[in-house]
Amino acid sequence: MKKTCILLAGLAFLTLKNQAQTVSDYDGNLYDTVNIGSQVWLKQNLKVTHYNNGELIPNVTVTADWDNLTSGARCYYTNDSAAYDTVYGALYNGYAVNNSNRICPEGWHVPTSAEWESVEIYLGGADVAGGKMKEEGTLHWASPNTGATNSSRFTGIPGGMRDPVNHVFSTLGENGLCWTSSQYGAANAWSVYLWYLSPGVDHNPAPKRYGLSIRCIKDVAVGVGETKKEQNVNIFPNPAYNKVQISVEENKVWNLRMYDASGRCVLQDRLSNPVAEIDISALNKGIYIVEISYPDRVFHRKLLRK
Repeated sequence: MKKTCILLAGLAFLTLKNQAQTVSDYDGNLYDTVNIGSQVWLKQNLKVTHYNNGELIPNVTVTADWDNLTSGARCYYTNDSAAYDTVYGALYNGYAVNNSNRICPEGWHVPTSAEWESVEIYLGGADVAGGKMKEEGTLHWASPNTGATNSSRFTGIPGGMRDPVNHVFSTLGENGLCWTSSQYGAANAWSVYLWYLSPGVDHNPAPKRYGLSIRCIKDVAVGVGETKKEQNVNIFPNPAYNKVQISVEENKVWNLRMYDASGRCVLQDRLSNPVAEIDISALNKGIYIVEISYPDRVFHRKLLRK
């Protein structure tokens, strides 16, 4: 009998632990949350119209005005908030992401490219993680919505984008495109997208003039009154020919190992500067896994040698 009581108590504890919590943004919009590995994500795209200091994020509808922006702004697919805001949230330009007043709810932030990659690794790798993150079925996704199981309960949806190059809104139902907070030069930032024809997740640099969705991730507590974001590690260019630059935010000595498709270590080095140039000219063409480690942290990145 005692064992039964203990078991029931344990089940009750797990139920309470796994119950979805809600988070409120500056405007009072409510979001569900989901735990994936050690990370906590919002389950809906961001809808907020103000930064956390109360400053309004301008809703820019005129195409010419949007195309020439160099400051934060938002919009809605085809400028129709009534039709699209509730399900898909707003589309923000990249300048809104890196505004110092912060756009995510208090205690949350726009994830780095590395934080996206961490959840992909946890879900089995970039080639399959998208399927585990996409909402099932074709209610919002175009058919066939390849590989979608939503087993992670992330519930990714295809909010499309605002394209300032072709001056159109496009790919609603086909692509779920989200900003990261990782920079790619002054005018670009890394973006992540899910696709209706693939179970994978892809990363691409995008001009900050684009309008994309935002998914927020919870800050990680490291002490009383302190939080940290996951270390941001980037490889540029990727794909690469003879040399790559590897940037690490924190100025420590990192160990670098590069593995080929068979798991054989083909290159070793140490990174003693925040940005290091690595010669890969001796490597054969193909896909490599780059491992960057410190005693208490390990990061993996995929590199294509052309």
